[in-house]
Amino acid sequence: MSKVHLTDRQWAFIQPLLPPPAHTGRPRADDLRTIDGILYILITGCRWQDLPQEYGAPTTVWRRLKQWGELGVWERVWRAALAALDQQGQLDWFMAFLDGSYALAKKGGDKVGLTKKGKGTKWMLVVDGNGLPLGFHLASASMAEVRLAEQTLDTIGVSRPCGRPKQRPHKLVADRGYDSAAFRRALRRRGIVMCIPPKRRPSSWRAKRGRPIVARKEDNRLRFTVERTFALYQGFFTLDLALVCLKRLHPTGSVRRHASTATNQCSIDGAGCA
Repeated sequence: MSKVHLTDRQWAFIQPLLPPPAHTGRPRADDLRTIDGILYILITGCRWQDLPQEYGAPTTVWRRLKQWGELGVWERVWRAALAALDQQGQLDWFMAFLDGSYALAKKGGDKVGLTKKGKGTKWMLVVDGNGLPLGFHLASASMAEVRLAEQTLDTIGVSRPCGRPKQRPHKLVADRGYDSAAFRRALRRRGIVMCIPPKRRPSSWRAKRGRPIVARKEDNRLRFTVERTFALYQGFFTLDLALVCLKRLHPTGSVRRHASTATNQCSIDGAGCA
């Protein structure tokens, strides 16, 4: 099975964002090897007990994923990558896409609710015009997506060298499930142009004055952008967000110098995969 590793440039970007090792107690397992182990599980989908020995003990890798997730380390890497992409002009702020997805959670847990499909969590995601994740919100699956829309938009915050973080795309595209008078008013308050098709209504229904229906077909057809992005995030959610941005930030570059040159290796950007 192919080996998985970060490239030199990706590791150089991530390393300063990691928590410093403790000055007392048992030395921490090698960060680079452990993160490569997390990526191996994420990309291959193998069981923890099947993790190759070169990545360290499976319990150590699992514990690092959990601990750093709780500390917000993965989110810090993702947001730093977004800021770097924005400085390079690689984020498309003209158009953004909003949608939600359902993740099954049979054993329950935090932010899990009961639906007709069973217990689950709702993933809310807003992406830029290129499909890069700008913000996300996790909530109980029992809540309607439109009720979570504003909270999701509130998570957009791309830092800049000076001034306040960027938080507002020019236009937001969403499906008819977000056709709500309250949400439309919220978008107008934020100064965001809306592209939301109206719900199917009886033939006798007429739009109220002062509430124009704005849903350009050519914009709405591009909603596959956020749906395609959802398809990429079936693993460890926030870490996935960081990886998507890192691959755009550093799409090429040499593999780690101490890594073997065997043909069965691959970096997270897919270069050289067997």
